[in-house]
Amino acid sequence: MSKKQSSPFWDNFKQIAFAVIMAFIIKTSIVEAYKIPSQSMEDTLLVGDFLLANKFIYGARLPVVGWQLPAIRDPKAGDVIIFIYPGDGVTKYIKRCVATGGDTLEIKDKILYVNGKKFPEAKYQKYIDPNIQPRRPGGLDSRDNFGPYVVPPGKYFMMGDNRDNSYDSRYWGPVPRQNILGKALLIHWSWDDSIYPSPDVSVGDPLSVPRVFVFNIVHFFQKVRWHRLFHTIS
Repeated sequence: MSKKQSSPFWDNFKQIAFAVIMAFIIKTSIVEAYKIPSQSMEDTLLVGDFLLANKFIYGARLPVVGWQLPAIRDPKAGDVIIFIYPGDGVTKYIKRCVATGGDTLEIKDKILYVNGKKFPEAKYQKYIDPNIQPRRPGGLDSRDNFGPYVVPPGKYFMMGDNRDNSYDSRYWGPVPRQNILGKALLIHWSWDDSIYPSPDVSVGDPLSVPRVFVFNIVHFFQKVRWHRLFHTIS
């Protein structure tokens, strides 16, 4: 006697469910996409860059159960890292790790030193303010003169490559290991809205949404940063 054949509907449902589950697992524990919203990592990362991050390398957490997989390696100085901002425990930030637990960090007139040695500058690192901020009254740290500071064990000191325009560990302290989500891999899409700014969308104007859509279609080839697509991040 032959086995009862399953219905096409049930077969399709199982395939779709499996695809959705696998996509969810991949997104939450292996690779995830992020959008760059601020200028703090210019010119390594630009506003409008969309990047993929490797969540597996630092030990990804499995969805639902919350189990953490073994890490391939720990974050190290020089990595561009996505993490949860310690100030609110929710917002995702992206910065460059410049020092790890036990390192002694010091900034002298904008120049960063780690364990007494000048930290290598990133390829697209920049300073936009020619003025040097001295220490504040009482010898307190400033943006351009900071430390010496010993990074606590299990924590990581983060700084933006746009050193004069980055809200980072100089202001709110190091990042705990459990806040780190992944390592930035590559830019898979980049959209420049500065040359041809999109029209505003208004709730009171029902035509504003299609107007933006048409505008972006017309200027599509000018607004995509084609040279940045699939650019690896280092």
